[in-house]
Amino acid sequence: MNTDLLTRRDFIKNVGILSGGGLVLSSFPFFQSNANEKNLIEGQKARLAIIGTGSRGLYHINHLLKIKHAEIVALCDIYQPHLDNAAALCPKAKQYKNYHEAIADKNVDGILIAAPLHEHAPITIAGLKAGKHVFCEKAMARTIEQCKEMYDVYKESGKVLYIGLQRLFDPKYLKAMELIHQGEIGEVVDIRNFWYRNNDWRRPVPEPSLEKQINWRLYRESSGGLMTELGAHQLQMGTWLYKSLPDYITGFGDIIFWKDGREVFDSVSVIYHYPNGLRMTFESIISNKHYGMDEQILGNKGTLELSQGLLYKEEPKPAPGIQQLINQIEHNIFDNVSFAGPSWVPETASTTKGEPILDHIKTHDGSNTTGAADDGSLELVSSFCTAVITGKSMPMLVEEAYYSSILALLGNKAMEEKRVLEFPQEYVIPYL
Repeated sequence: MNTDLLTRRDFIKNVGILSGGGLVLSSFPFFQSNANEKNLIEGQKARLAIIGTGSRGLYHINHLLKIKHAEIVALCDIYQPHLDNAAALCPKAKQYKNYHEAIADKNVDGILIAAPLHEHAPITIAGLKAGKHVFCEKAMARTIEQCKEMYDVYKESGKVLYIGLQRLFDPKYLKAMELIHQGEIGEVVDIRNFWYRNNDWRRPVPEPSLEKQINWRLYRESSGGLMTELGAHQLQMGTWLYKSLPDYITGFGDIIFWKDGREVFDSVSVIYHYPNGLRMTFESIISNKHYGMDEQILGNKGTLELSQGLLYKEEPKPAPGIQQLINQIEHNIFDNVSFAGPSWVPETASTTKGEPILDHIKTHDGSNTTGAADDGSLELVSSFCTAVITGKSMPMLVEEAYYSSILALLGNKAMEEKRVLEFPQEYVIPYL
């Protein structure tokens, strides 16, 4: 199988164009602005039904209430307390318990799905087939087969589909991608992703019969565990940067700490190997939070820490003279080498502070299980609302989400079967 996604089009011609001295990746969804469509949507509203009004659903509702071209006209949830919470914020919205009825509502232009993972595919497919535009939280679906079915239905429907990958709209990630394609860190040689938390991932259950409904993330039937809930965000780096698919995947997963009856791993480590020898890793532990969350892009000339918005150069500029003297004293250089010997840089390069890639960087440590401010989520749902009004899909957004979801699910499969997997050719879709 040819896993090089760039063979479909010439990367330089279709992706990189120079504009005003900066690189604009015009074929990427995250560099396309809806600014040109402001006149088209002026005075119009995307009328939405929110399906799934738990913590993530409320998170999106609070964003939508700030967007002038959005209107929440329907709410749907099978759990009454969640529905009540949403209704308090949207008192005029019609309430439903059955998502088929919410989708059939003639006042609904689009649906936003924040339901458990195993419900993503059925609701999305029902929405698209009913002629509605759809926003679905990541990962796309619980199984690889469902991801492909969702993609096929989307392509046939002619409707808009958005998947909740907010990094594609986060300014620091966009700036990092621009720097990478400008050659700021040289040739990319590795991608390291990790996400560490220290909590049991459980939510309070008012009665035992609701355990699997409320704590759906802990059971394999409804959840892909850490891979789909966390990894899917970071695994998009593979296609985003390498523009190719891994040829094989392996990993290890265990329940090492939270031995409370859960069925999904609380510790995972997966390696994605690419045909040119490059690798991408993902690791997550939810019993230690010290290192937090990050995506580290390693190049032969520098390193980018994407979630922190920091650039580390392999050969940093020399510090001012007084700083060099302080460093020499701190590292006892005078005791080991002559004054005219090696400079301070080799001794301290590994501890050199990173350079911020933006003037005002909003960061978070990944500990919040619902969402974080200024992480691109507001821009993402705003873009979806614009797309609902215009009927224009965002190029490559679905494809990015499809592959990040497939990689997450293949990582689970490799861990569960304790073997090396090849990327299944039947699940390759056009990318560019």
